[in-house]
Amino acid sequence: MASFKPTKIPVYPKLGEKVTQDTLYWKNYKAPVQIKEFGAVSNIDFSPVAPHNYAVTAFTRIHIYGPCSQEPVKTFTRFKDTAYCGRFRSDGQLLVAGCEDSVVRLFDVSGKVALRMFKGHTKAVHVTDFTSDRYQIFTGSDDYTCRLWDIPNAAELTTYQEHTDYIRCGVASKLNRDLFITGSYDHTLKVFDARADKSVMTMEHGQPVESLLLYPSEGLLVSAGGRYVKVWDLLKGGQPLVSLKNHHKTITCLALSSNGQRLLSASLDRHVKVYNTTSYKVVHNFDYAAAILSLALAPDDESIVVGMTNSILSIKHRKHTEESMEIMSQQRRRPSYRVFVKGKNYVPKQDDYLVSKPVKEHLAKYDRQLKKFNVSKALDTALETWFRRRKPEITVAVMKELNRRGTLKNALAGRDEEQLSRLLHFVIGNVVDTRFAPILVTAAEMILDIYKSVIGQSALIDRQLLRLQNLLETEINLERELLEVLGMLDTMFATSIARKEVPYSDIGRYNGLAQGEASSSRPELQVT
Repeated sequence: MASFKPTKIPVYPKLGEKVTQDTLYWKNYKAPVQIKEFGAVSNIDFSPVAPHNYAVTAFTRIHIYGPCSQEPVKTFTRFKDTAYCGRFRSDGQLLVAGCEDSVVRLFDVSGKVALRMFKGHTKAVHVTDFTSDRYQIFTGSDDYTCRLWDIPNAAELTTYQEHTDYIRCGVASKLNRDLFITGSYDHTLKVFDARADKSVMTMEHGQPVESLLLYPSEGLLVSAGGRYVKVWDLLKGGQPLVSLKNHHKTITCLALSSNGQRLLSASLDRHVKVYNTTSYKVVHNFDYAAAILSLALAPDDESIVVGMTNSILSIKHRKHTEESMEIMSQQRRRPSYRVFVKGKNYVPKQDDYLVSKPVKEHLAKYDRQLKKFNVSKALDTALETWFRRRKPEITVAVMKELNRRGTLKNALAGRDEEQLSRLLHFVIGNVVDTRFAPILVTAAEMILDIYKSVIGQSALIDRQLLRLQNLLETEINLERELLEVLGMLDTMFATSIARKEVPYSDIGRYNGLAQGEASSSRPELQVT
């Protein structure tokens, strides 16, 4: 008796994403660590000095986390209302933050109580940052003003009131202590010089500006607002260079990789896009569970920290190859490993008599049913949820095997409403796939032939049959349109070939006749 041959499952080519160096680099992160905060995470800022702690601003608190800690190492709670924009100074010793109560607070990272409180704004302060000389702070508020403050004297130095709407983002120059840039909901970006009485440059973004970013050279400025990311050349008077539109909802924050070659943008559409700063094409994409409000990258891209509207802080740490641990573990298991592989690669010689050990073949569940000739149960097994959704080629292969045996019609018959609905759902989902269409069209014809007498008795089955009919009609119309397009292309290709005249010698062309006689007796030969 011949042994049973398992069902052959065809292997189809997979159209996976193209693996690039960016894909390998940005996927080399561990599973995210999620921390529940007290409110929506509006700002994240990394300390410029080691060990690169980061400040998380959420609701009425600012938590400072260590690079690998899941609990805050420091908490500032001296806010009467929602806190905004907690940022470190360049030496990592001071932290400044705005508040809904219009007061700007300056903290010592090693202390708890505010060192300075700057009062002067009349509405919520959403923007705070240190100037490059470390002794001044600039702020932006919902009262349409941006102000410059002196830290030692706790005094206001300058006030600029040029925006006509809320100021929600800003950045200070790291190379020039007098320069800072603000972005407003009046759709404009303004560059201010503390030595001048008014702004020195204005750019029109076209949407309410949510975030600003300066390149390390500070020759380029990136602004985010609405669904657009725009790049401006400050050295050419704020000339726009690039406008990117890759998000579906408002972009809320920007970040730059450690080497300055990748730009990151996060949006309310739950995506983080990574751009190449040379071509400004998207090279990678991160997906998150909720709308994103804040984003920060650790130095050397060691961590990606994202704050969301659902009060979740998501931290991804880069994977590190622990080579020393692997070497030690290999050394510990080396003797047992040698015993395990001993003789594995031995090849018998010509005069040796080989005694083969029978190998027990493990059949899949549907193959065991086919071996017992339970064709209906074999099809039921192949129609289980996991096979239908993850491995439809297995279900189709079982149908093909049943059709080869001539028992597919028997397997399809005798089904109740639930089983028939599951079968039709699979056919509808895969019948237009060119890999599965031949056998599924045959199965659909058999289903209609078997169950035509019960059409109209089940509303669910009737709806699925109508869906199948509409799907097939749509597919047929598409194929007709494609055939028409192919016909048009064939005509265009045929007419686009230039007509060329074939040259003839005088003797061969006139065959001994006079030139006038020859030209009157036969036309010129032309070929295409």
